[in-house]
Amino acid sequence: MDLYQQARRYPWQLSETSPAIRYRELLESGLSSDAIHWRAGRGQLVRAHQGLYLRGTEPTVLDRIHAALLVAPAHATIGFHTAAMLYGFGVLPSASVHLLVPAGTTFPQRSGIVAHQVLVPLGDPIAVLGLPCAAPARCAVDLARISNRREALTVLDAALFSLACTAEDLAAEVSRHRRLRGIRQVRELLPLADGRAECRQETHLRLLLRDGGVRGLTPQVGVSDEHGRIRYRIDLADEANRVGVEYDGSSHIDRDRMYADRVRHNWLVSQGWTMHYFTATDLYQAPERVVEVVRAAQARRSRPYPHAR
Repeated sequence: MDLYQQARRYPWQLSETSPAIRYRELLESGLSSDAIHWRAGRGQLVRAHQGLYLRGTEPTVLDRIHAALLVAPAHATIGFHTAAMLYGFGVLPSASVHLLVPAGTTFPQRSGIVAHQVLVPLGDPIAVLGLPCAAPARCAVDLARISNRREALTVLDAALFSLACTAEDLAAEVSRHRRLRGIRQVRELLPLADGRAECRQETHLRLLLRDGGVRGLTPQVGVSDEHGRIRYRIDLADEANRVGVEYDGSSHIDRDRMYADRVRHNWLVSQGWTMHYFTATDLYQAPERVVEVVRAAQARRSRPYPHAR
């Protein structure tokens, strides 16, 4: 399954083990201080934050989020990486719980929690799995602002793929962040964002080619057989010149997958397509070569063939 699809399905796989309980509530239940420490030492209780415990051996993602909200200031809202995960575009994982708090709010540093002070008003939070989250477009723009350029486009693509927000939602959010750090990057990338992309490397490949001046490539183009049925999809395709570009990941090493890939490649070639495949090594260690190969392929296919004599 492709990365963006995994991210979209992930929220529905989440579960929680038990509600958080405060230290004073444990004392009120009849446990002594020594008994609490004894249970914590043996994994029956997990200390989530100072004065706050979770029952069980290993807190789940939802347990940690609930615990963070309990020790956060009133009206704290989930944002950035954590909200993106809950919305289904958590393609930039973070071990911390990310919360949004009003500017000027005092929030002591706590392990496992990152508090972001908000300058642009949030509006009413949206309940996701019962948790208060900033709007999905806000989360996507915030996360794209603080990420490097490749990962910023990754977030925007994944947000659109998840259907959590639309391009219009993102554009409206960008206009509200005019003076914030990193917003210029998001504004420049937004016209390139495409919800048809299916994985991070495909997004990176598309951005690399775009920056290299290669035009005419469309994500996830379906190629139909003689009956009009889509038989295969190409990661990036120049339909006018029938040039296909694909990211070749580690999943293609399997013997059965290699056989299926060869059948697929041979069929596409028989339909007049010129196919080029690139690995992570090509993409991240020899990017200039990737651009040169695709540009040359487009140039060859766009030239008219000389008439036979």
